[in-house]
Amino acid sequence: MSVLGLSAMTPALSADLGLEKAPVAPKEIPSSFFLFSDTQVSYRYVMDSREPGVPATKGDPLAGRSIPKNVINISHADAWAYGTNFFSLDILKSGNQDPSGFAFPRLSEQTGVGATEAYGLYRGTLSGNALTGSKAFAVPGFVKDISLSYGTDLNSKNTSFGSEKRLVVAGLNFALDVPAGFLNVSVHASKEFNRNGIVPLPARAVEFDFTPEIEIVYNIPLAFTGLPLSLAGFNNVVMPKGRDGFGAQTVTEFLSRTNLVLDIGKLVYDQPNKVDAFVGFQYWRNKFGNDMRRVAGSEEKTFLAGFAFHIL
Repeated sequence: MSVLGLSAMTPALSADLGLEKAPVAPKEIPSSFFLFSDTQVSYRYVMDSREPGVPATKGDPLAGRSIPKNVINISHADAWAYGTNFFSLDILKSGNQDPSGFAFPRLSEQTGVGATEAYGLYRGTLSGNALTGSKAFAVPGFVKDISLSYGTDLNSKNTSFGSEKRLVVAGLNFALDVPAGFLNVSVHASKEFNRNGIVPLPARAVEFDFTPEIEIVYNIPLAFTGLPLSLAGFNNVVMPKGRDGFGAQTVTEFLSRTNLVLDIGKLVYDQPNKVDAFVGFQYWRNKFGNDMRRVAGSEEKTFLAGFAFHIL
C-alpha cells in the first residue's frame, strides 16, 4: 500500500498527485510564494476493512475478519510557481477485531483493545512546462503537463507485527487533458522498507525489491446533477516487490477508492470549500502484496463515509 487517500486538489493543481479523502478546491492565498493552499481536517468511518493474517472467526477463514475503523485525517496541499506539494496524516483506530499487541514478552500477547496506526504521506511535483518556461510538455487534447513526481510514505502500527513502513517513490506525473476536473497518472519506481515483529531477531527488518508503482487520481464534477457534487477517487497498483518478512513471494497489489463528494457549504449557505460530506467504496486486492488466495484478510471490499472541514 502506498496510497491511502483521494486528491485534495482541483484542476488548477492537476499536475500533482495529492491524495486525500474528500477532494476540494484549494483556496487562493495572498502570498508571493504560494499560488494557493488548502488545509483540512476530515473524519471517515470505514465499515468493513480487513487485515492480512487476521482470519474470520465464522465462515470462510480466508475471507478475513470484518474490522471497522475510525480515521482522522489532517492534510495540506499547496502550489507554487514550479510545482506542488501534498502532505497527509491518517490516524486510524481499529475495532477490537484487530487487536493491539506487542512482541514482548510473548508473541501472542494482546491488549484487548483495537490497534492504532499512524500513516503519513508526502507527494511533490516539479512541472516540466514551468521549469522550461514553455509548453514543450503539453500535447493538446492528451496531456496538459508532464512533471517530475516524488514522495514518501511512513507508517507505524502498535500490533505484534509492528509495521514500520518506509517507502520512497520517484518518477513522472502525467496531467491528462480532460474537459472538466482532472485526471492524473503517475508512474514511479518504488522502494519499501518495513518490519515484521513476529519473527525472531535479527530477522525483523524487511527490505523489498525496487518495483514499478502506478497512481491514478481523478476528480470529475457532476454539474449535470444541479448540485455541488463531484466524483473523486484513485487507483493504485504496486507490482510484485520480492519476498516479505515471512519469506513468501509478494504479488501485484491493487487498491481503488471512489468517493461521491457533496460541498455542504456551497449547497446550504453558498460558501464553497468550507464543509464537505462524502460516501465511498474501497476495494483492495492482495493487500500489502499478500496473495489473497493464501493469506486470510488480503481482500477488502468496504463502504466508507465521512466529512471534511477546510480550516486554512
